[in-house]
Amino acid sequence: MKVIRALKLAVGALIVTTWIDAWSQPGESGSGPASTVMASPGSGASTSSRQADRALGRKVRAALMKDKEISASNISVRARGGAVTLFGTVPDAAQIDRAAGVAEAVPGVTTVKNSLTLKRVFGQ
Repeated sequence: MKVIRALKLAVGALIVTTWIDAWSQPGESGSGPASTVMASPGSGASTSSRQADRALGRKVRAALMKDKEISASNISVRARGGAVTLFGTVPDAAQIDRAAGVAEAVPGVTTVKNSLTLKRVFGQ
């Protein structure tokens, strides 16, 4: 009975050790699948590109807010690698094209996808 219990504990410990090793983070000791990954989502290269994307998005948002002819309160900006997507609503159809033009003029923007829609105002 004691031998069987000792074997169960040993097998359980081996399984837990193997499982932990398989899920270890890159850079930690271990030979599991995760240790062979070249770049993780939190690596320095992707962090700097995310920071650059956020900075570009802030620049585009600031340019939209500066423009007196655009109501930018319901416009969201997403930037990725120089490609900018505008989405949200504007109260006037002319603002849709104007917002795309303002975004294209921001340094660092390579392309603009305009997904803005017209917001219907009831009672007018």
